[in-house]
Amino acid sequence: MAFECHETGGLLLKNSVDCIDNPSDEEVASPQFRSYIPSADSKFDSTKESRKSVTPRPSFEFQPKKGTATSKTEKLSNSDDSDFNNGRRSITDLPPALLSEILHCLDAKELGIVSCVSTFLHRLASDHHGWKEFYCERWGLPVEAVPPGSGFPDNRSWKELFVEREYRSKTFMGRYSIDALYGHTEAVRSVFILTSAKLIFTGGYDLIVRMWDMEEGLLIASSRPLGCTIRAVAADTKLLVAGGTDGFLQCWRAVEGNPHLFDITGSQNQNFEFRLWEHEGPVTCLALDPTRIYSGSWDMTVRVWDRSLLKCVKVLRHADWVWGLVPRDSTVASTAGRDVYIWDVNGGDQVSIVQNAHVGNTCSLARSHTGDLLFTGGEDGAIHMFEIMRHDTEANVCKVATWIPHTGPVHSLAFEFPWLVSASSDGKLSLIDVRKLLRPQRRSLSRKSSVSVEAPQRMLHGFGCNLFTVDIGADRIVCAGEEGVVRIWNFSQALEIECRVRALRGIRLENRMRRRKIQIEMSNKGSRADQCSVAAKKNQMKGDRSGTWHGRRGTNGKLKA
Repeated sequence: MAFECHETGGLLLKNSVDCIDNPSDEEVASPQFRSYIPSADSKFDSTKESRKSVTPRPSFEFQPKKGTATSKTEKLSNSDDSDFNNGRRSITDLPPALLSEILHCLDAKELGIVSCVSTFLHRLASDHHGWKEFYCERWGLPVEAVPPGSGFPDNRSWKELFVEREYRSKTFMGRYSIDALYGHTEAVRSVFILTSAKLIFTGGYDLIVRMWDMEEGLLIASSRPLGCTIRAVAADTKLLVAGGTDGFLQCWRAVEGNPHLFDITGSQNQNFEFRLWEHEGPVTCLALDPTRIYSGSWDMTVRVWDRSLLKCVKVLRHADWVWGLVPRDSTVASTAGRDVYIWDVNGGDQVSIVQNAHVGNTCSLARSHTGDLLFTGGEDGAIHMFEIMRHDTEANVCKVATWIPHTGPVHSLAFEFPWLVSASSDGKLSLIDVRKLLRPQRRSLSRKSSVSVEAPQRMLHGFGCNLFTVDIGADRIVCAGEEGVVRIWNFSQALEIECRVRALRGIRLENRMRRRKIQIEMSNKGSRADQCSVAAKKNQMKGDRSGTWHGRRGTNGKLKA
């Protein structure tokens, strides 16, 4: 109502009196939602009215007598009040398309708060398409082949999926159990979790790829000896790829009807097993997307393979040995020597480079699902976090944070929002939560004048030798190293405990509300009795002896006398 102060003094006085006399109107529509629309009867000269607002006539300050004509200012105020009453609006009166765009500007927490305001906004915010974007930005689309009980039923909304996944991510700070998988006879260099199928794939110095059941911890199948050290394994629901020191890519296609997807026992069926070769050195890293296979090697190249043609379509040349790579959309990030590279896959061009990212080689690499967050680990024991900002054909890479949780080289990194897990030669795992570095606004980081040095949220230890590889998924962390034992840190127990705690908390809240309701009903019933008792106590304190009881006592005393 700031713009109303420029009207006449009588109008301002009239509005202030109306606000005092009608407080309920003020609660229904606040001044921010009122609009001043002058009526056709309220035409006047602006200069004269501004002069009147400075020196109002005394007659306007008093109520006129009956039969006298109302003043011009009073007519104006009456027309304004009617216009205010007719012009009240709320956000729910906006067109649905505009309201959807407004909700699209909110982050997940703010959208959840809006859904608690009213029934209409709850229905609108719960069904908003922004929840799908929030989910896909963090974890990508849910997997297609989903076994029963995995938590992604088709009849659930995107909001429910997001809330459940966000809730499950908190379990890595709770209790855990450790399962040890024995089978490898030498050091294990690579582990990979295929969450959709509940499978774990491992490979190492014993030349064999092994497939494990993640739930039971049992060995399902082992491949024939492949003739070289297995340094990298990658898989999805259609293809399994292993790379080793001989430069070959050993591939297995999924078998239709096989409950474990792949037959790696050595049937040598040409339809389900094949090999790719063009690297001239050991294969150190692998990755898959729906249309391509990515492989990095010590021959200083990253090769991009077409999955349908089974041919190399791009060669990305580096200046040193390639240690790691992670593709996202149309770009792939790779590490070679001390440097970090960003490549455009379609054109094969180098988009950006971060030189001397670590003191020594940059051994490990991880990336967020959207590709805008990049994590590197090096021989100096440090972990760096970078933000990638794409601008057409160029990309700017800036360092955001640094962690130094290890005393030895960081051999492996794995990321699942919001947790970054690292494995080092010091025999420890570090868990880092990156949520506090994110802005409330979507897809952006907190800008700081200098790079912050953060501390990890949790350290897992108990290994006496080198850890070479780690992966995270399905409430579990899987790691392996020099001793040849694969360990599974199972945090599903923490999830079960937290579910029971939430159920008990809900029961306690329900009982508390029931008791409060009963207390309110009892207080309403006993209000008259309480008033009578209070009145009686007041009479006793004042010494009022005019009542009936005192009168009878005085009469009895006179008769005895």
